[in-house]
Amino acid sequence: MIKIEGRNPVIEALKSDRYIEKIMVSTSAKEGSINKIVKMAKEKGIVVQYVDKVKLNEISQSHSHQGVIAIASDYKYFDIDELLQIPKEKNEDPFFIILDEITDPHNLGSIIRTADAVGAHGIIIPKRRSATITPTVIKSSAGAAEYVPICKVTNIVNAIKKLKENGVWIVGTDMDGDIHYEKDLTGAVGLVIGSEGFGISRLVKENCDFIVKIPMVGNVSSLNASVACSIVLYEIFRQREKSR
Repeated sequence: MIKIEGRNPVIEALKSDRYIEKIMVSTSAKEGSINKIVKMAKEKGIVVQYVDKVKLNEISQSHSHQGVIAIASDYKYFDIDELLQIPKEKNEDPFFIILDEITDPHNLGSIIRTADAVGAHGIIIPKRRSATITPTVIKSSAGAAEYVPICKVTNIVNAIKKLKENGVWIVGTDMDGDIHYEKDLTGAVGLVIGSEGFGISRLVKENCDFIVKIPMVGNVSSLNASVACSIVLYEIFRQREKSR
């Protein structure tokens, strides 16, 4: 079981098909969104347990529960074949995000949130040296983790090769690439975002079809991984919408 913490994440979990065992609500939280959660839970026959705020503080992992924590089934990860099937069923060009050792849960949550906003079909992460779906990630995603398929793979390079075999062009991000908005990012695309400290690894970079960069004129040499990802994702989104 996993804890889903915060009002928006709990609301999105209630809207989805996720199994929820119970919802714990602070006795001191009675505002509109809490009342909405209680109403939705009762309509679904989910147990609502009122507890002292101190109890929620004790069990919270995100430390930002906003007076409500849901105890739910563990997150279901997808395999790569399931991921590839999603755009086929929607009759859309594949649009994936590949994260090369993103370890900060807040960055992962933020990327999931943006992925949902731009209509990405899924995110691929490595099984090792990567943030995974935790209460902090779910909270940081504002509930988007309920809608964006996440695939955990043993080897990122092998996953990239599988995507390429299925017609997906792999776009890496690195400061020695071409300016991102000057490249054609339409069609079947897999965007690779590297780790917070080291960028994309050598082997991953070698398996990209081309590399893009975000132009910068300031004194700081790099952007936060989730910010950089969002900038390129929205350029892909813009080009895809324009080409429809």
